[in-house]
Amino acid sequence: MRWLGPEKGVIHLATAAVLNAVWDLWARAEGKPLWKLLVDMDPEQIVSCMDFKYITDALTEEEALDILRKAQEGKQQREDQMLKEGYPAYTTSCAWFGYSDQQLKQLCTDALNSGWTKFKVKVGADVEDDRRRCRLIRQIIGPDNTLMIDANQKWDVAEAISWVSSLAEFKPLWIEEPTSPDDILGHATISKALAPLGIGVATGEQCQNRVMFKQLLQASALQFVQIDSCRLGSVNENLAVLLMAHKFQVPVCPHAGGVGLCELVQHLSLFDYISVSQSLSNRMCEYTDHLHEHFTSPVVIENAHYMPPKDPGYSTEMLESSVQTHQYPEGEVWKRLMDK
Repeated sequence: MRWLGPEKGVIHLATAAVLNAVWDLWARAEGKPLWKLLVDMDPEQIVSCMDFKYITDALTEEEALDILRKAQEGKQQREDQMLKEGYPAYTTSCAWFGYSDQQLKQLCTDALNSGWTKFKVKVGADVEDDRRRCRLIRQIIGPDNTLMIDANQKWDVAEAISWVSSLAEFKPLWIEEPTSPDDILGHATISKALAPLGIGVATGEQCQNRVMFKQLLQASALQFVQIDSCRLGSVNENLAVLLMAHKFQVPVCPHAGGVGLCELVQHLSLFDYISVSQSLSNRMCEYTDHLHEHFTSPVVIENAHYMPPKDPGYSTEMLESSVQTHQYPEGEVWKRLMDK
């Protein structure tokens, strides 16, 4: 099994699936949503769930305990705050590739009217078209709202620096996944070059394990950590990354590209604020407005904030009708595809 990994690829994704299910069962057994299960654990319990192998040069067990113990002060007030206000979110649903200018205007305007202040734009197909679209969206959302750009691993290192520099006038907070997700030193070079422009580097949705996150942090290769609830080895490994990010003073802004990821990762963001970081500065969780209808406990967004889930578990359960329709190979969706 280690030859197929270790701790990367299909094996690691399968590990995440199994262990996330175990966390879901644990929270259900306790009658708590997962975020509350984690928040109610004492520091020693949290640390016992973490694997420090390969990362002790960046975070020791003693350092993790110290971070968690210090965060005990004010924890109840932060929990009460989250229950009242929710965790800040940003939207990726307004500016996908392929949208007409009219559609971009309408979606951004509707989002603004619904309370959204943070918007992410896909870039990387054509630099002049990117400039046009970024200019249009910046005009719509105004100078005071937040704009981020996402290239989904499009460029080589030098190309990334040049392309993003040409978009600097639109004041993006970050460039997300500018190059190969495995290129730690490349991210460091891009990060250093863009720092004078006030543009950070965000990455992590394709980061394979805590070891890569360790190196990204040690190399100052990113200014925003983007954990993924299913890419890493479940809640356990994400706990280690949250604590490393706090030690290196890098905010965590999770990836949540729909398909249930929003339902999952909201729990980790809530735990991060209440029990680890104690800060909302430059912190937000991604939101995409699709496929939530397939889940028994879909996310609740109010005024561009994730409201803490109340149902027991990890919000992973899908409606039986959705499972039956999409299950391979007997589901209706697969049957239609095979009939073609």
